[in-house]
Amino acid sequence: MKNLAIITSHPIQYYAPVFQLLAKSREINLKVFYTWGENSIKKHDPGFEQVIEWDIPILDGYNYEFLINTAKDQGTHHFKGIINPYAIQKIEQYKPDAILIYGWSLHSHLKIIRYFTRKVPIWFRGDSTLLKVHKGLKSKAKSIIKKIFLNWVYKHIDKAFYVGSNNKAYFKHYGLKEDQLIFSPHATDNNRFSQDRSAEALALRTKLNIPAEDVIILLAGKLEDVKNPKLLLNAWNNLPEKVNQHLVIAGNGMLEPILKASAGLNVHFLNFQNQSQMPVLYQACDLFCLTSLSETWGLVVNEAMACGKPILVSDQVGCAIDLVQNEVNGTIFKSDSPTDLAKKLIHLIKKERQGLKLMGKASFNIIQKWTFENQVKEIEKEIIKLK
Repeated sequence: MKNLAIITSHPIQYYAPVFQLLAKSREINLKVFYTWGENSIKKHDPGFEQVIEWDIPILDGYNYEFLINTAKDQGTHHFKGIINPYAIQKIEQYKPDAILIYGWSLHSHLKIIRYFTRKVPIWFRGDSTLLKVHKGLKSKAKSIIKKIFLNWVYKHIDKAFYVGSNNKAYFKHYGLKEDQLIFSPHATDNNRFSQDRSAEALALRTKLNIPAEDVIILLAGKLEDVKNPKLLLNAWNNLPEKVNQHLVIAGNGMLEPILKASAGLNVHFLNFQNQSQMPVLYQACDLFCLTSLSETWGLVVNEAMACGKPILVSDQVGCAIDLVQNEVNGTIFKSDSPTDLAKKLIHLIKKERQGLKLMGKASFNIIQKWTFENQVKEIEKEIIKLK
């Protein structure tokens, strides 16, 4: 067995299942180092404007250690939010045969990458894309500086596990070669989300006074500008007809008062829904929307597809190119275009519940390849090559 050290900031629901599977591997002896520290388990999320603590087990089934974080303003929101004075010492004591690091843009993460370069194979995972384009001379100058800097960062990386097409293009743009790139799909717990929660979904409809035969369009997440929920609400309010159709907005955030104040007919609001409740929410809807102005991937799309739902998604969402097939399991609209969003929304609503259900089945079939198991297989293959 080979020792694999994983460096990541804090426990989250999308990584824990991967670590649990890696811990079961016959090829890998795993240890995860959490750099944010113990207080990252229960943290205030500024996007949701509340303290978030996941209600599914995210520390079970694998070996981990919380590193001491001495940063004054702790968190992942800025470069100096994670400073681990003993990180290198702790990692060296573990004697890793490879180090897999999630993200470079934190003080300790970059320090770890630089220290272990050419001493231990450095593997990297991130989901950044080139989708967000800035215009103007200042932006052009910043882009040149950014390219020089990121080329330097990625020269320290031996292999990168890319999550999808847009992420692969990003890595190539910043200097990584084809033979350094391994596809390891972004994933959610398809099995958990696809479990039948239809009775609870029907109960949720009843609670919201939505008849079982009516169409529900769902938007779920942080109610903040980058998620652009106002675009969907405005499109909804301007629909020519809303008979037997409902918009459900689930989440909290700074835009919540504005959205509630401008909500028209058949708009329903739900507070933040924790992980155990999310499958119920998805299974209650007929169409899932993600209207973000910028989204490196959008794992909520994976979740909705695992629940068998069609997708209406912005072209600035990283997963769109890989997961949404036009007129098969949904469609993609031009970001921040009220006209295009309204056109695509009306087109999908006209399919009614039966037509949307057929598209949802296509979503379910497409997402079956995007699994934690396939992600782990690629990491195992690289571990075996070290022998």
